[in-house]
Amino acid sequence: MSGNYIVEMRNITKRFPGITANDDITIAVKKGEIFALLGENGAGKSTLMSILFGLYEPDSGEIIVRGEKVCIHSSNEASALNIGMVHQHFKLVSNYTIAENIVLGLEPMKRALGIFPYVDIKTASENIRKMSKTYGLEVEPDKRIQDVNVSTQQRVEILKMLYREAEILIFDEPTAVLTPQEIEFLLNIMNELRNGGKTIILITHKLEEVKKIADRCAVLRRGKLISVFDTASTSTKEMAALMVGHEINTELEKKPPAFGSEILRIENLTVRNADKFETVKNVSFSVHGGEIFAIAGVSGNGQTEIADTIAGLLTPYSGKIFLNGREITQDSIRSRTKKGIAYIPEDRQSYGVTLDLPLGSNLAIKSYYHEPFSKNGILNNESFEHYALGLIEKFDIRSANSFNTITRSMSGGNQQKAIIAREISLNAPLMVFVQPTRGLDIGAIDTIHRQILKEREMGKAILLISLELDEIMSLADTIGVIYNGEMLKISGASSLTANEVGNYMMGVRA
Repeated sequence: MSGNYIVEMRNITKRFPGITANDDITIAVKKGEIFALLGENGAGKSTLMSILFGLYEPDSGEIIVRGEKVCIHSSNEASALNIGMVHQHFKLVSNYTIAENIVLGLEPMKRALGIFPYVDIKTASENIRKMSKTYGLEVEPDKRIQDVNVSTQQRVEILKMLYREAEILIFDEPTAVLTPQEIEFLLNIMNELRNGGKTIILITHKLEEVKKIADRCAVLRRGKLISVFDTASTSTKEMAALMVGHEINTELEKKPPAFGSEILRIENLTVRNADKFETVKNVSFSVHGGEIFAIAGVSGNGQTEIADTIAGLLTPYSGKIFLNGREITQDSIRSRTKKGIAYIPEDRQSYGVTLDLPLGSNLAIKSYYHEPFSKNGILNNESFEHYALGLIEKFDIRSANSFNTITRSMSGGNQQKAIIAREISLNAPLMVFVQPTRGLDIGAIDTIHRQILKEREMGKAILLISLELDEIMSLADTIGVIYNGEMLKISGASSLTANEVGNYMMGVRA
């Protein structure tokens, strides 16, 4: 290998019980380039970069940084080599301020009266404020993490790396939780960092991002390195085929709608947050069997609150919710599940799964209290296993130890597949999907889209909430556009263009 490589990973192999995550992988990254790692959920991308960042040690292989062989046993050792990483699920202390999170472990110390040591957080805050402006990542250092949105938290993670003077920046699925506007901003920041001499390794499964920003790309599939290529000379279609092992036809066959009876009705729904601010304002709509009703809107305009209120996670300030003609406004979450609501939440780790339970338990977590899973209060483990194996195969949920895998150890995309598998298997008349394909690769997205259309053909009522306008335009029968908590427009999908929906999303009323 030539001397212009800043990082080389040679013949890296890493095994976990039941799975080879990385199988004899060799990659080399040039100084000052954006190098993408592309692959399906569970392909081994995050594991490979966790090895470079010192979170795992390889079973075999070697790492060369700036021409010298290194052994990286911890993230502190990686930081000493000027390697930083922004993880897919952020590593921030929620009740600490932004400044406290950024300096954690490198706290600037002073001495009061020349004797008593204390953390000089005031000076640190000023330095962070200046640094955030320099990089176009402006933050308010004194705000607590729990009080800022996801995109600000991501800025904090990037500033943490820059504060530690990282030259090699690893981004693990950085756009999985961002809106389209925030994604555009982040990609611009990455370009600026590269132009400033940083080397960036981008873990992703989003082909458009690779094509737009990366210089070179390596494709991993089921733990093996498939190809390394220049992105400028490779089409997204070719990338997709390399990623999944075959060509993907993403053209959806969508039959004309055949609406049945009304399943869900929302009447004059108003929701207030903890500060008594109205996040949903007097919203009314209905969804019929065989209909996909999609709510389009920029993140934070009340759409998640509508879904959480339907599922029973939030209590409305006023208004009513009806399921199959019966009011359920005051029903418990379990009661709503029993009466026929399946729910895929936006925040999969807080509300979708219990991270420290095995996969099999999570797949049955809404059904365990009745037969065949239990009888007279006694659980039937055989039924859990049989049920889990069926869903794992049907939805291609990949994990190290089948249904016994602790859910926390699975990739984010496979956690999402598990939630969708569980909720679809409930066979509920109303299915509420919030960001169903967030964090999924192109093959999994195509599978989920086809599954949603299949549920529609079976007469289910589907409420789809998505930040992906393309997803809404390709799936929806009816579109409601929400802005600042108000439903500005409800219309048949065929009568609206993407441009018109986009205008309503930005608050243009006509």
